[in-house]
Amino acid sequence: MRRIITTLKVIVFVLFAGLLHYVLPQHDIARVTSTEVIRTDFNWLNKIFYAQADSGASQLVTRDLRLINTEKQKTWLLGFLPRDSTRVMVYRNEDTGWIWPPYFKFDSSDLQAQAAANISPAKDQWVVITHYGWRNKYLSIYPNAIGIRPIEGPNVTVIPWFNIGFFLFLLIAWAFLRAAWRQFRERTIDPALKDAGEKWDSVEGNMAERRGRFSRWLDTWKKK
Repeated sequence: MRRIITTLKVIVFVLFAGLLHYVLPQHDIARVTSTEVIRTDFNWLNKIFYAQADSGASQLVTRDLRLINTEKQKTWLLGFLPRDSTRVMVYRNEDTGWIWPPYFKFDSSDLQAQAAANISPAKDQWVVITHYGWRNKYLSIYPNAIGIRPIEGPNVTVIPWFNIGFFLFLLIAWAFLRAAWRQFRERTIDPALKDAGEKWDSVEGNMAERRGRFSRWLDTWKKK
């Protein structure tokens, strides 16, 4: 039973960590090589990884999808240590609107124009692309770009302040909830369990006494 509970805890932790890794903003240092718009068909498998049509447009099974093609700088340790090599990365550019995840993005057209303005034939224009989501070639899903800003070069260090604050908030909230649960258990659950145990012991004692009386009554008939 303990192994089952441990396995369930591990599964819940992995799912929660995966959700946070998908939803929380990430920052990539890259060079924009081109932008394009493609016609995309969604299926039941990859539809959940896309946001929605632009604000004010109709939601259809097939629609145009803005893409930002880049050369992304490779990194170590989830982006904290840069490497000297690059790889191709494609980002989608969709409005999130008022739905999940709560980025409240309504400026996909402006962001596409901003990405196009940072295309440099000399390959010396670097940008920081803020995004969420994953890239998977087999499911045809792309991370969604939510912000682009030019930087001086590829050696700029980007500190994820929002993620740091978010995890600090989670740590404080977890400590507060744990302390509240302990206090609630000490004040409410433990006394209730103690009272229930005492009542159960009293009931067992009464039953034992009655069984003893019944046994003694039967013994009186055996003597006769």
